[in-house]
Amino acid sequence: MTMTAPIISCRLPAELNSFVGRRREIAEVKRLLSEARLVTLVGVGGVGKTRLSLRVGYDLRRAFHDGVWLVELAALESPELLLQTVTECLEIQDRSVRPSIEVLIDHLRDKQLLLILDNCEHLLESCAMLAETLMRSVPGLRILATSRQSLGVAGEQTMPVPTLPMPECNGTRPSTESLKGFDAVRLFAERAQAVVPGFEVTEANQEVVARICRHLDGIPLAIELAAVRLRAISVEQLLARLDDRFRLLTMGARTAMPRQQTLRALIDWSYSLCTDQERLLWARLSVFSGGLDLEAAEQVCSGDGILPEEVVDLMIGLVGKSVLAREEHDSTVRFRLLETIRQYGRERLREAGEEAELKVRHRDWCHDLVTRAQREWFGPDQVAWFTRLHSEHGNLRTALDFCLTTPGEAERGLAIATALRFYWIAAGSLREGRVWLDRLLTACAEPTPARAGALCLNARLAVLQSDFALAAKMLVECHSLGMELGDAGILAGTAYVSGLAALIQRDFTGAVTFLEQAVEGHCEAGEDMGMVNALMYLATAHSLLGHSDQAQTQYKECLAICEAREDHWFRSYTLWVYGIELWRQGDTAQAVEMEREAIRLKRPFDDRLGIALCIEALAWMAADGAAERAAVLFGASQESWRSFGAPLLSYLTGYHDSAEALARERLGGRRFEAGFRKGAELSSTEAIAYAMCETAQVAEPARKAVASPLTRREMEIARLVAQGMTNKAIASQLVIAQRTAEGHVEHILNKLGFNSRAQIAAWVGEQGQLLPGKSP
Repeated sequence: MTMTAPIISCRLPAELNSFVGRRREIAEVKRLLSEARLVTLVGVGGVGKTRLSLRVGYDLRRAFHDGVWLVELAALESPELLLQTVTECLEIQDRSVRPSIEVLIDHLRDKQLLLILDNCEHLLESCAMLAETLMRSVPGLRILATSRQSLGVAGEQTMPVPTLPMPECNGTRPSTESLKGFDAVRLFAERAQAVVPGFEVTEANQEVVARICRHLDGIPLAIELAAVRLRAISVEQLLARLDDRFRLLTMGARTAMPRQQTLRALIDWSYSLCTDQERLLWARLSVFSGGLDLEAAEQVCSGDGILPEEVVDLMIGLVGKSVLAREEHDSTVRFRLLETIRQYGRERLREAGEEAELKVRHRDWCHDLVTRAQREWFGPDQVAWFTRLHSEHGNLRTALDFCLTTPGEAERGLAIATALRFYWIAAGSLREGRVWLDRLLTACAEPTPARAGALCLNARLAVLQSDFALAAKMLVECHSLGMELGDAGILAGTAYVSGLAALIQRDFTGAVTFLEQAVEGHCEAGEDMGMVNALMYLATAHSLLGHSDQAQTQYKECLAICEAREDHWFRSYTLWVYGIELWRQGDTAQAVEMEREAIRLKRPFDDRLGIALCIEALAWMAADGAAERAAVLFGASQESWRSFGAPLLSYLTGYHDSAEALARERLGGRRFEAGFRKGAELSSTEAIAYAMCETAQVAEPARKAVASPLTRREMEIARLVAQGMTNKAIASQLVIAQRTAEGHVEHILNKLGFNSRAQIAAWVGEQGQLLPGKSP
């Protein structure tokens, strides 16, 4: 079999502009991470902590077998959702009722990865507790945090992020070339070139540029905000305006630290250079969390001084002034405020007395969005709606939090959370959905249709997590409310959830009874989506009871309705269970095609549960005629179940057990285990490709890293020696003293028992592929 390089997970955003300087800081962070398991980058807002952490993460991606993962916390306002956010960022779909921290630890326990926690300062205590718990339980985990203050965790290494090096004011006139060696000057020049093509630091302007950088204290964000002014003024005019602004600043009664004053002054200046309408829009945009698109800005921020048709030009103006960041997302464009700039805008919104009104507008926009998504989910735009809701997850959280914390808003919150029912399921956010519903139901106890719908959904999510006792209690109240309100839709939903609970608990006869009621009730209420959902599981219950003809008739009816509505979600799940029924009846070829078609439909949703179910079914179908392939698929499937924090659905375990036993019988224990290990070591992408027969062979499992007598730093230096680098060159490359490099080389020779650099090179060449951190 062919060898392939392992796929490294690197969940980091692409850089929107060039990264300038920070060589020493990058080297120091890497050194600290080689010695400590938690490193926190601390510094004032705008100093570049996030960019530095992302650059280090990207550089180190090959040193961590299970990748580098970013958790962005700036927009997270509720500490209760910290665990959920980390879990989502790690692509864990928690479908159990176990404590979230246990699921997270189990997923990470044997992994080697770097977790970047960005912007921890407003969640300091929660982040500290999480970091401490994870490090105690996950030996292969390293955490790189950014914060305005340290987390205060035992073993934490704190690294203050300095401002960029800038030329000193010592009376000497440096050469132009030496001036360009300062990171602050380089950053200013590069950002200036972006707005004034051809801009250069020259003999004529070098002193002015140096003074600008000194005025700005070398703060990267301040430099970028200032450089954009060159669209309209010269560097000399820019310096003059900085002189005026900071002279006024130092005469005031501000008590902030000088660097904080500098940044505040630059943002003040950016604000003052905006038109009145741009300032108003900037303040109003601060109600959004995690970004927005043009449509959202038009709906929430127009009115009272801004016409809807004016928003697009104002947005363009704010992008040009570096207030808004423009980001491409597939075929759409989204906009984002840097957190420092967003906080500034929120202050201005509060000062204008508009904060309460804009929060209500934002809530209304979210409510309208999810209502439209719910109405149009069962149709051709389903994937687009899922993608849209996923992009707006931060905004939805903000709206739900507003509804919880504002008197009289809880019922609207119930409506928003309930309208998201298929999103919670499709996104694998069962636990988060239940958290919001639990809190909102506690806050809104009135017997209203909103409460009934929320109870039904909460029970459904509980059933999907196998929390049957709590679900049963909610279903009793929900049924009672449905009867009291005379709401056929609520009664049909209650019957559906009861039938699903019975099915999962292997009460197939009871499932048929409830699901028949659900199908009939949804038909009477004119709810096609609910009817198809119930009919699919009714067919499954008949299949498990051995009623094959009835099951197949109902499966075909489901597929016909789904195809007519151009639905993907329910069609994919129908194909999954219909394929299993055809396999049981002996039509394995058709069954395999159905499972693969289901996977194709599930891919746009990143429906990892659904894909895992299909891979599991394909393993059963291969057990008799292609046992080695079945073993690989079983291994891949097991890894998927681990990421859900829950075992395979109970009503399917009989198929699993008999198929696995058959494959073991065909292969023998040793060959089965070998194939199983190959499958377990496949990445999710590789597992899908294998299941779809998109690759001819399975990659050999990566060889395990062996213990090295060298430290990480020594191993790094040994590889540089193997490349033929001298001690001086190594020192320059790693930004260390030459004497330090010489000492490391001496230690390497002693540890390995060698007396020449050539022996080190030969040793690296022979052992390198097995050593931690070796690039493939």
